[in-house]
Amino acid sequence: MKKLTLSALVIIASSAAVSAALAQDAAAGKTSFNKCLACHAIGEGAKNKVGPELNGLDGRKSGTAEGYNYSDANKNSGITWNEAQFKEYIKDPKAKVPGTKMAFAGIKNEKEINDLWAYVSQYDKDGKTK
Repeated sequence: MKKLTLSALVIIASSAAVSAALAQDAAAGKTSFNKCLACHAIGEGAKNKVGPELNGLDGRKSGTAEGYNYSDANKNSGITWNEAQFKEYIKDPKAKVPGTKMAFAGIKNEKEINDLWAYVSQYDKDGKTK
């Protein structure tokens, strides 16, 4: 009985460690966002650059950031940004939205993608953290 209980505890502890490793980390996402800074801004006072500002991305329809001149591909993509859409897009933007102006090869690392989403999605449309 002791072996069974010990085995169960080891399995539970291992599962918790794996879950923690896959958890989203907004601080790590902020570091990852440095790859995006040349083209995008986020947070209070963010303005459009080469790419649109990303405040309030979660729930926003693609191609609708005020004052940004989107490609027809983005405007007509039918995407409403959420976690799943963002994660698919950021892996390979040109594959997800053929004709996008976004000239970024993408991020393939799942942990980095999760962290980046944690960082970006924490901002509301006014650039304040939720």
